[in-house]
Amino acid sequence: MHLATRSLVTTVTAVSSAVVLCAALTGCAPQAEEKKPKASGRAGATAEACAPGGLATEVEGKLTVGTDKPAYAPWFSDDEPSNGKGFESAVAYAVAKQLGYDRDAVVWQHVPFNSAFAPGAKKFDFDINQVSISESRKKAVAFSSGYYDVRQAVVALKSSKAAGAKSVADLKKVKLGAQVGTTSLEFINDLVEPDQKPAVYQRNDFAKSALKTGQVDAIVVDLPTAFYITGAEVPEAEVVGQFPNSADKPEQFGLVLDKESTLTDCVSGAVDALRKDGTLAALEKEWLSDAVDAPVLK
Repeated sequence: MHLATRSLVTTVTAVSSAVVLCAALTGCAPQAEEKKPKASGRAGATAEACAPGGLATEVEGKLTVGTDKPAYAPWFSDDEPSNGKGFESAVAYAVAKQLGYDRDAVVWQHVPFNSAFAPGAKKFDFDINQVSISESRKKAVAFSSGYYDVRQAVVALKSSKAAGAKSVADLKKVKLGAQVGTTSLEFINDLVEPDQKPAVYQRNDFAKSALKTGQVDAIVVDLPTAFYITGAEVPEAEVVGQFPNSADKPEQFGLVLDKESTLTDCVSGAVDALRKDGTLAALEKEWLSDAVDAPVLK
């Protein structure tokens, strides 16, 4: 055998033996795996996982969206979430489109307000119902990125002693009311700390009735709702003022998802994209334009 040929055979044999030996031993370092790129905007959401229309939803090929009933204006219109009218209805369909679901693939489900963020498994893909993101609620559910920065406001009859309030301190001696489980109620208890225990209602409708009949001096609701109440439902009432928000951490509404939902990153990515391209701002201008500035109660 030629010397060069013999040398080549010896080398090949040695390499083969080394490969066999390496495979048999646990000490050989593994080769680095090629990582798949992440979807832009959200850590943990791969492009494949967020493929348009291909999410692992409650009903295959459909997007199930929850909200309460009645569905109040200006968030919804005519108590019909599926008509696409009202800020939150429009936002829901915009998110659905961003995720790859046409309007006819969106299914609406009645979910009472407090049930949306209560512990337990959910039958919706996400819920949209003016639910503020909070650390306490995050213990039970997951939230998307915030889709609306909100402030709480005080509504009182023009003849009420609460109507002349200029500061938070001025509200301490009046009877206040709010819907149960809301940040409106939290603002009353934590910020105002009134002398009288606030009245608590299952729905804003009941709070508005109490306001009209004088059972309470004022109610606390989010600012757009406050302007809708005074403009369309209780014209004898007025927006007294709004509470200041924390400059570094504004209150935000977020879409609610099951605590273990695999859709959270994808849904947040959709909300982020709608904020970035100006869609959320345009919808806010279209549906919440009546929510003009109100005096800040300091």
